[in-house]
Amino acid sequence: MKKIEIITRPFKVDDIKDSLTGLGIRGMTVTEVSGFGRQRGHKEVYRGAEYQVDFVSKIKIEIVVDDEQVEEILSAVQDAARTGKVGDGKIFVSPVENAVRIRTGERGPEAI
Repeated sequence: MKKIEIITRPFKVDDIKDSLTGLGIRGMTVTEVSGFGRQRGHKEVYRGAEYQVDFVSKIKIEIVVDDEQVEEILSAVQDAARTGKVGDGKIFVSPVENAVRIRTGERGPEAI
């Protein structure tokens, strides 16, 4: 099993969700986060004063999937999230040792 973390622009969440549900993904966790990468924030003007916004609002989507699904999911998410501009985000893939469904006690791939 693998955990896939997607950090992307907020307006791309629905496109990514539709893409993942089309691949049979039945659940995901979505969190509002903020940070910066190469983008390094941006400048805004408020009441005539310019100020630096260091952290940019992003969305983090987390899913756990079978190993065989990873490449297909990565490709689908890239297609759904890409705008071609700096700040499109990142995808991280990590191994998951085990999963347990609390309600039934199912373990491993059956739990996801």
